[in-house]
Amino acid sequence: MCYNIRIRGVFMKVVLGVSNRHIHLKKEHLEILFGKNYELKKVRALNQPNQFVSNAKVTIKTDKGLLENVVIVGGLRDYTQIEVSKTDAIKLGINPPVRTSGDIKNSEIVTLIGPEGSIQTEGCIIADRHIHITPKQKELYGLNDTVDILINSEKGGIISDVHLKVSDNAYYELHLDTDDANAFLLKNGDILEIIQK
Repeated sequence: MCYNIRIRGVFMKVVLGVSNRHIHLKKEHLEILFGKNYELKKVRALNQPNQFVSNAKVTIKTDKGLLENVVIVGGLRDYTQIEVSKTDAIKLGINPPVRTSGDIKNSEIVTLIGPEGSIQTEGCIIADRHIHITPKQKELYGLNDTVDILINSEKGGIISDVHLKVSDNAYYELHLDTDDANAFLLKNGDILEIIQK
């Protein structure tokens, strides 16, 4: 197999953002869990525009386990999405599908427990590996819709089939969950290399 890993004579780099378990809520579910007219308060801004770690946390519960103090990421969305790792899923006794953000139909159903109420909802997924990128950047770098990532660490290797998540206001960044990051001894801010097939 032949790889072309140089773009205009330089290696194509991308910064890593490690994604821990978290939840995106729609307004209806936010108010059930935290009370009417509750507003998320920003604790820390995330790199992706208009996204932030909030002060709000809930418990994810199933018949076989629970995860406490799971952070809510703002702002609000049109759907509720619960993102966990495979390790989290094993603890919960469930088998969520690997999905792109927003693709929650027929995903795992879990119970969310907040300070004011609880809901049972689908939307529990393992997020696919992806790179946030703008259309102009994708065109400039000549990237396909999926790429591989070369990792030079003590436990290096190649992560295959990383999807490009294209949007006009994207912050250029690779997102891996904690299972992937831990397997390769990676951390937030590490610089990795894109392999263009």
